[in-house]
Amino acid sequence: MTINIHSIHFHVDNNLQDFIEKKINKLLKLDKKIISTDVFLKFSKADSYSNKIAEIKLKYPGSKFFAKRQTDTFEESTMQVLQALRKQILKNKAKK
Repeated sequence: MTINIHSIHFHVDNNLQDFIEKKINKLLKLDKKIISTDVFLKFSKADSYSNKIAEIKLKYPGSKFFAKRQTDTFEESTMQVLQALRKQILKNKAKK
């Protein structure tokens, strides 16, 4: 599985990149069929403190999963997105 991290208008430090990769690899334990993951990190234009957005797209045979969250930190946004994706994966596995 490939993990692509895209940061919009800023540079991702190694700690954040390692954190995201570690958490995404936990999703792989749920289902080995995940082909690739695209992570998009960006700031919203709002002046509020909770302006960090994480979007994750999972490519899966026959379908795609997507989730987006906005919170105070990229780590928290990523965790919430991964929880949403975990639910989507489990729901998809239950259908089959």
